[in-house]
Amino acid sequence: MNKNYDHAIRYTADTPAIVKTDILDPIEYAYAGERDITISIEQPEFTSVCPMTGLPDFGTIWIEYVPGQKIIELKSLKYYLLQYRNVGIFYEHVTNRILDDLVAVLTPKEMEVRGDFSARGGLTTSITARYEGGK
Repeated sequence: MNKNYDHAIRYTADTPAIVKTDILDPIEYAYAGERDITISIEQPEFTSVCPMTGLPDFGTIWIEYVPGQKIIELKSLKYYLLQYRNVGIFYEHVTNRILDDLVAVLTPKEMEVRGDFSARGGLTTSITARYEGGK
């Protein structure tokens, strides 16, 4: 058996530029102006790729928001999040990117996106990014 193999295997990952927001489908919120609600969404099977190693990162993405005029159609959100599957992006960046994209599409009154990521090297990481409606 030949043990002379390259330990420095290089993986490739897509860039965040492949993630498109036109897949997100906003829906009119029928009770806008009548009452505020809080919408909480959990995606427990989020995956992206470490941009340093190309190895998969796993986590849960939590989205909580108070809608303005629009809410998100959930199937479109699922397909949007699936685009990150092969994208090389740091935890901090993906959490902020998801927040920025959803705020741009929905214009909520407020929104919070949290990423709780599985242990890598014995460390777990949780990132929270917030939008507070122009405050």
